[in-house]
Amino acid sequence: MFDWSELAPRPGVIVGVVNVTPDSFSDGVRYLDHDAAVAHGLELAAAGADVVDVGGESTRPGAGPVRADEERRRVVAVIRDLARASGVPVSVDTRKAAVAEAALDAGASVVNDVSAGLHDPAMLPLVAAAGSGYVAMHMKGTPADMQDDPRYDDVVAEVGAFLAGRVDAAVAAGVARPAILADPGIGFGKTVAHNLALLARLDVLAERSGARILVGTSRKAFLGRIAGAPDPSDRDDATLATVVWAFDRGAAAVRVHSVAGAATAAALLGALRATGRAA
Repeated sequence: MFDWSELAPRPGVIVGVVNVTPDSFSDGVRYLDHDAAVAHGLELAAAGADVVDVGGESTRPGAGPVRADEERRRVVAVIRDLARASGVPVSVDTRKAAVAEAALDAGASVVNDVSAGLHDPAMLPLVAAAGSGYVAMHMKGTPADMQDDPRYDDVVAEVGAFLAGRVDAAVAAGVARPAILADPGIGFGKTVAHNLALLARLDVLAERSGARILVGTSRKAFLGRIAGAPDPSDRDDATLATVVWAFDRGAAAVRVHSVAGAATAAALLGALRATGRAA
């Protein structure tokens, strides 16, 4: 059985991103080629990633769906090679059970599902049978329409309640609770204010969801608006600030494109916490 708590002695797990897509908001076609994707995944592992997350369908705002056979074609060989060579668990970023099944057969250990099991009813039973890790994320709407005027009465309460329901559904399907992380879906159907409210109250989200929290802020548009960085590649400093914030507020994991800075920050936080406990 996969257990997130066994991965890292630092304040939390670092998940490195490999986008095998032609339309990622962050890195476009840079890793669409198999060899480039594998090389990048190995670089992330060497830089300190505890998990490498491979995705073949962009979920950026406005993105359209990708057929399962095309998504499989993009990711399966990359996952197989990374599972053999990286030395760390490999995750598949997909909302389709058919893609997840092929990825797990190829050596993946985690399914990162932006639909939290709602897109494909076969997903949760598949994850349970495989004994794999699972990330359940909140998204308002679909990638195609999620940023069309998203509204909440209380974003923290509503996202927390959604995640609690999906965590319970996963457990009811047979997924082990230590294998589950809940992701509030920063940038997935949220305004800048919504994203900041969720980050500010990560402790409340963890309590309400009944699960440990994964935070994925990396290079997202709200950081660009706050930091004055319209180009996603210029948002790594702002991302790092949210990584430190998330770990300091109890997040179990972060998902990032640039791993080295996050690994350094996590190591320092771990050292400071150890010193504080010993004092």
